[in-house]
Amino acid sequence: MEPYAVIATGGKQYMVKAGDTLRVERLQTDIGQTVELSRVLAVCDGKQLTVGTPEVEGARVSAEVLDHPRGPKLVAFKKKRRKGYSRKVGHRQELTVLKVNAIGAEEKGAD
Repeated sequence: MEPYAVIATGGKQYMVKAGDTLRVERLQTDIGQTVELSRVLAVCDGKQLTVGTPEVEGARVSAEVLDHPRGPKLVAFKKKRRKGYSRKVGHRQELTVLKVNAIGAEEKGAD
């Protein structure tokens, strides 16, 4: 089994492996920079799963910022029949595309 981690960013949780590409809510970093995601909820090294309470101490996921696109246009439309009322609002979410480089956790000595 490949090592993986469960991270939280932008109010959502993602399961990632090294080499994965994912789209998350916009992060305030420049394209080409490396970002450390420290909110790691669970880490599996291929043999043992470590689940945090709520986060795993010392665990880090390193990812590279590839792009800052915008998501598809979503339309919210409201209408009240026979009242002449309608409202149309559009929204495009700002996203960041990340490529996961490494998953790591600091090993603690046995107590």
